[in-house]
Amino acid sequence: MSIYLDYAATTPVDPRVADKMLQYLTPSGIFANPASRHTFGQAAKQAVDTAREQVAAFIHAEPSEIIFTSGATEANNLALKGAVTLYRRKGKHIITMKTEHKSVLEPCQHLEKQGFSVTYLNPLPNGLLDITAFQAAVRDDTILVSIMHVNNELGVIQDLAAIAEVTAARGILLHVDAAQSAGKVTIDVTRVPIDLLSLCAHKVYGPKGIGALYVRKKPRVRVEAQIHGGGHEQGMRAGTLAPHQIVGLGEALHIAVAEMAADSAHIQGLRDRLLQGLVKCPGLAVNTDLACSVPHILNVRMAGLAEKLLTSVAISTASACQNQDGAVSYVLRALGQTAEEAQQAIRFSFGRWTTIEEISRVIQLCN
Repeated sequence: MSIYLDYAATTPVDPRVADKMLQYLTPSGIFANPASRHTFGQAAKQAVDTAREQVAAFIHAEPSEIIFTSGATEANNLALKGAVTLYRRKGKHIITMKTEHKSVLEPCQHLEKQGFSVTYLNPLPNGLLDITAFQAAVRDDTILVSIMHVNNELGVIQDLAAIAEVTAARGILLHVDAAQSAGKVTIDVTRVPIDLLSLCAHKVYGPKGIGALYVRKKPRVRVEAQIHGGGHEQGMRAGTLAPHQIVGLGEALHIAVAEMAADSAHIQGLRDRLLQGLVKCPGLAVNTDLACSVPHILNVRMAGLAEKLLTSVAISTASACQNQDGAVSYVLRALGQTAEEAQQAIRFSFGRWTTIEEISRVIQLCN
């Protein structure tokens, strides 16, 4: 396996991020519990505070609006379960899409068992939310809408401004899973009225096992803790904070801000080059709508293509979560594709260290 084109599943840690993290692990570093009041602990707390500022700056939020979690999956669970529990007196209806990540869909299914009603909207043929259908689905008892910013299989970018216009006008909470959009698309919560937003480090060249949930303070949004024991993170998420992980998240997002334009331009060139080579393959179909997607993800389908590549190229035939059980992509099925068509699909995802030479090699393998 010599070529890695599965950056949407996870990214390697940027060496600059790893170097920063090492300063918070060893006896000669800042390793203490940031909740401790001694000088060691206060040094660790300062590192956590700085990282919190970096994460907040990434989405134009206030540091006090950032709650650290173990990743986007926990952040999604905390947002959905934690919010609807506190707001259920206003209603028990949730709206999401059939193409959301399982860390949104499965909490929604869990909430249905708790007496909540969930509407799972079909996407348009290109994977985008049908705003008209969305508006029609809103009810008087709708309390929360959860929509992914960038789809992890297709790369399509949802129009958050149009969605937020609907939710804000009706006083409905809007949760956004931004795990895939971080470092790819600008996120500004001062311009778009998002109430809850999930992030993680390992999709943006940071470490696995750390993420964050943005919880709006003006107007105030509240979530009920799902993990109890210590009252950390303003009482919303218990557990000893891990400075090395948190510093890694902050540094990864800090670098992403500085290098987003350069990364996107580099990756756009890689995707375009691969597409030019793939169009020569008979029977190839492109699942990703290039007009409304990030260049980092390219989903295509062609009989036998995966077999040509999987022995020497790291690619996905669905999201990483679905690959665990070999399931056909439910995202592509939601677009109206047959099971056979969905089985023929592969997702290329490019990153900071993908090279033109690697793309040329993949093109050779495909033809």
